[in-house]
Amino acid sequence: MARRWNLRLAIGGSIVALLSTAAVLAPFWTPVAAPLRLRIGARLDAPLTGGLLGTDQLGRDVLSLLMLGAGNSLATAATAILIAACLGGVLGLLAAEIGDRSGGVLMRATDVLFAFPPLLSAMMLAAALGTGFWSATVAIALFTLPVFARVTRATTASVLARDFVTAARALGRSGPAIARRHVLPNIAGTLAIQLSLQMGLAILTEAGLGYLGLGRAPPTPSWGRMLADAQTYMGSAPWLALAPGCTIALAVLGFNLLGDGLRDWLDPRTRR
Repeated sequence: MARRWNLRLAIGGSIVALLSTAAVLAPFWTPVAAPLRLRIGARLDAPLTGGLLGTDQLGRDVLSLLMLGAGNSLATAATAILIAACLGGVLGLLAAEIGDRSGGVLMRATDVLFAFPPLLSAMMLAAALGTGFWSATVAIALFTLPVFARVTRATTASVLARDFVTAARALGRSGPAIARRHVLPNIAGTLAIQLSLQMGLAILTEAGLGYLGLGRAPPTPSWGRMLADAQTYMGSAPWLALAPGCTIALAVLGFNLLGDGLRDWLDPRTRR
C-alpha cells in the first residue's frame, strides 16, 4: 500500500518547519528591530502598537526575542536529544546483543538515571559547571538516554530474531557488520519517531530550566526566561507571558504531531 501524508504529519511538519525557519533567520533578520535593541521610549507597548506582539519592559520587540529564543531552545533540545540517542542507541544495541540476562542488568543500570529528573540534574550540574548551555543539555540528555536505550533494545531484539540475521551470522558476518547493514536500517524509523517525540519533551524541559535561571545567561533570550521576566507584568502587560507560553505549547504540539504522523506513516499496521 502506498504511503500517504496524513493530517498530523502535515501540521506537525509545518509547525516544526516554521519554528526552524524563524530560528535560522533570527540572527540575520527580524521583522521589527534587532532582538536585543533597547528602546526605553517604547517599553511595554501593546501588540500591534509597538510591533506585532508588542514590546517588553526594556522596549525590545517580543516577536524578535521569540525568533532568537527559538534558535537557543531548539539548539539545546536538539543537542541533548542527539547525545541521548547516540549513547542510548549504543547501550540498547549492546544490551540486545549480549542477551536477556546481561542486557537486563545493563538496562537496570540505565534506569537509575530516571531517579534524577532534569531540573534536579541541572541544579547539581550548575553547582559543578555553572549555569549555561551545557548544564541544561547534559541534564536533558541524561534523563532521556534510558528512553532511547529501551526502545533500541526492544526493536533490535526483534530484528536479531529474524531469518535474514540468522543467515548473515551463518555466513560469518561480525556483530558490528550485522548492526550496520541489517539492524540500523530496520530500526531507523522507530528511532526517528522517538527523536521527534522526545524533542517536544526536551523543549518543555529546557523552558523550565530557563524559567528557573538554569539555562542560558542573560542577555541571551530563551522562552523560559521570557516567561520568568513576564511574571512581574502579568497585570499590566499580559502579552509578555502569553507570547512565549503559546510558542512553547506550539513547539511541543508540533513535535508531538510530527512524531505521531511519522509513526502512522512508517507503520504498515496503522496505514489505511
